[in-house]
Amino acid sequence: MSNGARRLWALGEPFHALTYFADEARTAYAGAGLRGFWAGYFAGRAAPLGPVGPALVTATFGSFAPDFVARRVPEVWTAVAPADALAARLAGVDAAVQRSLPQWIGSPEAQEAATLARRAAEAVDVLGRPLAAANADVPWPAEPHLVLWQALTTLREHRGDGHLTVLLHHELLGLPALVLTAAAGTTSADWLQKARGWSPEQWTACAEELTGRGLLADGGLSADGSALRAAVEADTDRLAQGPWTALGDRGCDRLAELLTPVRRAVVAAGEWPAQNPIGVPEPD
Repeated sequence: MSNGARRLWALGEPFHALTYFADEARTAYAGAGLRGFWAGYFAGRAAPLGPVGPALVTATFGSFAPDFVARRVPEVWTAVAPADALAARLAGVDAAVQRSLPQWIGSPEAQEAATLARRAAEAVDVLGRPLAAANADVPWPAEPHLVLWQALTTLREHRGDGHLTVLLHHELLGLPALVLTAAAGTTSADWLQKARGWSPEQWTACAEELTGRGLLADGGLSADGSALRAAVEADTDRLAQGPWTALGDRGCDRLAELLTPVRRAVVAAGEWPAQNPIGVPEPD
């Protein structure tokens, strides 16, 4: 199977992202005492790490402005304990799946997808990957659709940890990576800037710096910028491949087959906004 890590990320990410975009997720976080989208986002995603402070969240999430994080963390832990945030994120996903994929829940296909994804998640190498390690330590839920969600979450955080390593190597970690992504035209610059908490002045200054490095030209990617961005994506795919290699080509192909209708149903239900800040490509 060609480029399994990238293909399976593209297929699985919309299902994972129910925790960000589904109304049920926001309702579950609000019911736990987390008011507003960003309170739920930061508490839910950081909860596997424990009641951490803003510096660690900024470091491990890798793309948010530090002051944007500090306006929510550690205050979220005064509203909810990490264990309760974990319960809320799982409850939100459960309710969203009950609505968007009612016939699929409890099916043999759901069970098979959960088994395969869990096998890959349990093969994750956590060295140097803090978010993957933290999610790998979260107890497995009982229901197959939630096992699948937890497995895909661990795998995508494993991929994200590796992506930050690659960006750090190329001196692109944080705002520079966002500016290059926007320049590539895959995601709106205005959305990325606001959704990651950077000011217009910070964005402009970073774009000027990247232009000076020869990575931007006339507001878009230069040839060097395009080449560097392609290299970053290729290295990210390479570093994410380990657990999928452990699953094997047949297992990966079968999981891709099982995830295709799940992804289609999530998108059809309106839970995967076009041009969202996650920047996942269309699956091959």
